[in-house]
Amino acid sequence: MSWLLVALGAAVGAPLRYLADRAVQARHASAFPWGTFTVNVTGCLVLGVLTGAVGGGAAGEAARTLLGTGLCGALTTYSTFSYETLCLAERGRWFPAAANALGTPLVGLGAVLLGLAVTGRW
Repeated sequence: MSWLLVALGAAVGAPLRYLADRAVQARHASAFPWGTFTVNVTGCLVLGVLTGAVGGGAAGEAARTLLGTGLCGALTTYSTFSYETLCLAERGRWFPAAANALGTPLVGLGAVLLGLAVTGRW
């Protein structure tokens, strides 16, 4: 039954990623991929809160499967992050490429830690 929870979460996460990415990117004229950055960091924050909630007993394994694996797995996108970083580098946009390559994992880790801190698990 876990596969169904993953599928349901992903069915929400994938369109949410697309819509959020387009909405954020439409508001920025810069070369930096703000839409992808935003969905990746948001997914990290949600996963941090969820992990803290599961670890503290406020949520169960079903929530982890539905929201962590399904929703966050489809909401976040390592492949698009990598592709957009490569495209920036290929166009000679070295600063935005480096900022994305370094900033996304660092800010994402900070978001996970913030999510854990919110739940009192860090």
